Amino acid sequence: MLRSFAFVLAGTVVLGISSPAHATSSVLVEGARLHGANGMNVGPDGRLYVASLLGNEIAVVNRKSGAVVGRLDGSDGVDGPDDLTFGPDGSLYWTSLLTGNVVRRSPSGAITQQHVALGVNPITFSDTGRLFVALDFLGDGLYELDPDLSDPPRFIAGNLGFLNGMDWGPDGRLYGPIWTQGRVVSIDVDSCTGAVDPEVECDLQTVADGFFIPAAVKFDGLGRLHAIDQDGEVVRIDVATGDKEVLAVLPVGLDNLAFDAQDNLYVSSAADGFVVRIAPDGQVRTLLRGGLVLPGGLAVLSEGGAESVYLGDTASLRTFDGDTGEQLGVEPSFLGFSELHGPSTVSADGAELIFSSWFASVVQVYDTTTASVVETYSDFATPLNAVRFQGDLVVAELGAGPGAGRVVRQTSGGRVTLAPVAVPSGLAVAGGDLWAADWAAGAVLQLVSGGVTLSPPLEVAAGLWQPEGMAVDLDGSLLVVESGRRRLLRVDPSTGHTSIVAKHLAVGLEAITGTVPTYGMSSVAVGASGAIYVSGDKGNVLYRF
Repeated sequence: MLRSFAFVLAGTVVLGISSPAHATSSVLVEGARLHGANGMNVGPDGRLYVASLLGNEIAVVNRKSGAVVGRLDGSDGVDGPDDLTFGPDGSLYWTSLLTGNVVRRSPSGAITQQHVALGVNPITFSDTGRLFVALDFLGDGLYELDPDLSDPPRFIAGNLGFLNGMDWGPDGRLYGPIWTQGRVVSIDVDSCTGAVDPEVECDLQTVADGFFIPAAVKFDGLGRLHAIDQDGEVVRIDVATGDKEVLAVLPVGLDNLAFDAQDNLYVSSAADGFVVRIAPDGQVRTLLRGGLVLPGGLAVLSEGGAESVYLGDTASLRTFDGDTGEQLGVEPSFLGFSELHGPSTVSADGAELIFSSWFASVVQVYDTTTASVVETYSDFATPLNAVRFQGDLVVAELGAGPGAGRVVRQTSGGRVTLAPVAVPSGLAVAGGDLWAADWAAGAVLQLVSGGVTLSPPLEVAAGLWQPEGMAVDLDGSLLVVESGRRRLLRVDPSTGHTSIVAKHLAVGLEAITGTVPTYGMSSVAVGASGAIYVSGDKGNVLYRF
């Protein structure tokens, strides 16, 4: 499914336009070990396998120590994995939500895959070796697959209301949560006729209801049904009565669960990336720590004599103390918890913040004094960034197809294209000057000078490799995150002279299929103190220089 630690800078680095000195990397906040934790299962080798959709990997975890002892990635056919299971022969199967593929990795390592449909999400085997998947968010339906992924998928039912993490029950029925209806159901899959009304065409029964947003279910070794709710509750369900017993309350944003042979229960979080283990006696232990999962845009505000760093973490808006790295607040940004819609970038406009979200395709304005969204725009074409410029919104749009990228200005008289830009990424503002980075062309462009739009734009710097976030430093120079070379650069906007501020940054996380080139959008922001903050999407870190 789609959808929270600190080293403080010791010393001072003097940064001037003409200075070639490199700053020493200082990690202010260290985030989660995974870019979100999704579907899980214990493998034949006794290890816990954890899918990370945003991280584009499957982590192999020692169930006792929490050590990540292996990773499956793109070389293994992994591309945005969401859920996973093991077949009777020990083969590992996983679903790729954004490609619509189901992938099988045999015990020998051979990879086969089959396209089902966009949104393919939960996956499970019956006790007799039958394989089932369902669609979620990007589609709605239940399918049976050939375990060899050879025969075409068999459609079972549609319009279920988003059937999520499923498990086969000891009574021979398929159990799963209906994401949009707050209930857990069971289905006699052989009663379904392949029609689009499951309530009429299937033997579908409500097992328990009253959930906030149920995300997944699993049976333990004693045949008892367990479920997780997005509100953080882990519950055991009495299948006969529908009664629920709360076993644990964890942070919101839970994703999936799994049992081992000793009936230890593992629970994952997509929002925070943690995995916890709940022993049969109820003791809860963190197996993989949580925190930042896909840090992107940054804004720094002076509040109460200190600097507060606001960071868009896709599933959350997080606030940190700029000196200590202490997390001051976290606001979930997924359905049902907040007005926010997955902020990927964040920029400051006085006490307000400007958010953009390529995933939700929205731009929002957020008032930090009231902690509320005051404006929402849902008609930009895949916004990659947004800032306030001379009272107007300026948005970097990827557009609807190749070559459709541009930077647009929302004026009182309508929207004006400032410049076509292949993949517009970073935006920076100083008075009447506006700059944009082109991620694809590797350039920094000045679009507006002294309030006058430049046509064509002035190329300030070229030859960069995947420039992402930008900011104007206190001395007027431009700071640019060059994600392709893992560096923070300083550019003199008047001469184009470029120098390196910091190297070896944990930036440049590779995008998964179906997303945007800038993906996590590692960014930079400058505080009134002169401190420079950089988000590292690949390492789940926040730096302070």
